[in-house]
Amino acid sequence: MIREARIFGKRISLIVGTESGLSELGIEDAETLAVSEGVFGWLSDEVTPQGVLAVIEREFYEAEKPEKSCVLLDGIKDPGNIGTIIRTCAAAGITDVYLADCCDPFSPKAVRSSMSGIFRVRLFGTEREKIGDIFKDIPLIAADMSGKDVFSFAPPDKFCLAIGSEAHGISEEVGKAAAYSVSVPMENGIESLNAGISLAVILYQFIKGAK
Repeated sequence: MIREARIFGKRISLIVGTESGLSELGIEDAETLAVSEGVFGWLSDEVTPQGVLAVIEREFYEAEKPEKSCVLLDGIKDPGNIGTIIRTCAAAGITDVYLADCCDPFSPKAVRSSMSGIFRVRLFGTEREKIGDIFKDIPLIAADMSGKDVFSFAPPDKFCLAIGSEAHGISEEVGKAAAYSVSVPMENGIESLNAGISLAVILYQFIKGAK
């Protein structure tokens, strides 16, 4: 991930690692600090760390009106889901992700779960009260259990897909602002899907339908 951060031009202010970790990383034109295995184990929250950590400047933007298809995360509280969703968006070609009342996308677990996807997207913070205005020029499509079957839904050329929280779904503010709602049909008594899985299914269906 540190190598990929450099590829995408992220500002790395410091790399900390063990002697073996820094040697394997092989980056010589950045400020580095070598520490003992014991100190590194204290710095990292990983059970089996790779021996290097980097301090990278956060890039978090104030929300602006989107000009292309994007994703809105509405109250996602699980950092693993945040990271998975960010990586999925990057893989699907979505580069703008908006967050309203979500957990920290820069927490260690979220960053690790993104598997470098966080270096490939722009993250925008917004308040739910502003969502109606921000997305008034682009159709907001809410993922909701009562929505239309996504496999029979024809998405507009540009859209914003909104994914709600794991526990409560789409918020009232996003529901009111949404132009459409879609759902993933399920069988065998299954009532819901993980937020990251739901996004992946719907987003790829949208992209496939747009081609």
